[in-house]
Amino acid sequence: MSLRTNVIANYLGQGWTALMQFAFVPLYLSYLGVEAFGLIGVFTMLQAWMVLLDLGMTPTLNREMARFTAGSHSARSINDLLRTLEWICIAMAAGIVLVIWGASGWLASDWLQPGALPVSSVADAIALMGIVIALRFVEGIYRGALMGLQRQVFFNAFNALNATLRAAGAVAVLIWLSPTIEAFFIWQACASLFAVAGLALATHRTLPAIDTAARFSKQALLDVRHFAGGMVATTLMALLLTQIDKVLLSRMISLEAFGYYTLAATVASALTLLVGPVTQAVYPRFTEMVIHGESARLAELYHQSAKTVTAICAPVAMVFLIMPDVLLKVWTGDSKISAAAAPILALLSVGTFLNSLMHVPYVLQLAYGWVRFSVIMNLIAVLLLVPAILWLVPNYGALGAAWVWAALNTGYVSLGMYFMHQRLLPAEKIEWYVKDVMTPLAASIIVIGGFSFLIVEPMPRGLQAILLIASGVSALLFSLYSVGRLSFSRTKI
Repeated sequence: MSLRTNVIANYLGQGWTALMQFAFVPLYLSYLGVEAFGLIGVFTMLQAWMVLLDLGMTPTLNREMARFTAGSHSARSINDLLRTLEWICIAMAAGIVLVIWGASGWLASDWLQPGALPVSSVADAIALMGIVIALRFVEGIYRGALMGLQRQVFFNAFNALNATLRAAGAVAVLIWLSPTIEAFFIWQACASLFAVAGLALATHRTLPAIDTAARFSKQALLDVRHFAGGMVATTLMALLLTQIDKVLLSRMISLEAFGYYTLAATVASALTLLVGPVTQAVYPRFTEMVIHGESARLAELYHQSAKTVTAICAPVAMVFLIMPDVLLKVWTGDSKISAAAAPILALLSVGTFLNSLMHVPYVLQLAYGWVRFSVIMNLIAVLLLVPAILWLVPNYGALGAAWVWAALNTGYVSLGMYFMHQRLLPAEKIEWYVKDVMTPLAASIIVIGGFSFLIVEPMPRGLQAILLIASGVSALLFSLYSVGRLSFSRTKI
């Protein structure tokens, strides 16, 4: 299957998933309130931290499935590896449920700062979060397997269906059954159970049949222990970098204020969703090219991927940065919410955009099996991040944490990527900075900056929405034009 087809499938599937994720947020705010929406932010934070318990299984399985398609695994060895990781993952999921349920009361009464919401409701919601997080934890294994097997068209179709069930079904529950945060998480658990069943069935049907049943294999674990161990360290550092701000803020500010930060972070996360379709498609191909020693083709695909990420993310990031108040007001229809969250969104969008630029270089590192660099870079960032947040948040609130996120990722791109390219594809370093990053970014700034002068107050909300969409589409077209022809279609998988 062509790489271009996988990229398109990823964008269509994940685009629909993102639409479902963002389209219903105003309704969640309407039926649940900002404080309860803050609990959804707590759920997102806890789910992110539970990835640490993955122990590198998902990225390892993704890589090993890609190696299987390249001929580096037998049918027996890949089936045994999957069965081994399944058993470990299910045991971990059971532990997640028990730990979060046991800690729910303490988190509700001693860690969070609820206002109007009863502590008992907050505790019940956290206990339900444990079930949803455990199920999504299991989903990750099969998601990684299907991506490595390059079943991306199927995965995106299924994921889009499940995203519709999660989001639209939750709204239906809130409207017609119970407008409570507990009902919201009960529905999420049902949707996750459906997802686990569907993805598991698809994964096992894709793998070749073997004479006897797959079994738990200690040797399968030993064979991948070095890469998996490196991924555990990388994941830990990445989690600390991307989630420690939320952990500290959930303790240092009110649940309502955390709700505004969650809203801004949710919008900014759209940039990460735009990167995933590209990196998920090219990672298996990077791995194959490294195995076969295709250096010239690897460099070409690397630049194509990096240009695509910047050209697609930059227009959205510039809308978030230059017109955050307009965007939030058009989206939520609430002037108070937009005023509180807009400054946070502007800063978070800068940091998240810069972070997104590093995703293609990161999967290149994984393709080479070089995980030490990311561990070191993230460790340095975390050592700077925590004291900075503890210093700024008491004086500047959530906005202080957003400043830290923007500053750290500026350092990552300006220094971290320089040192990475000293080892991997050193001849491509200047082209990455100038052609892959600066050119499409400059194009987006010019277009979005121009449109910002057209959107003024007072102006009907519908007209503002039209101008926002027009600015984004125009910037996207200009950005894509600036990087020239993208030739994913020439790369077959």
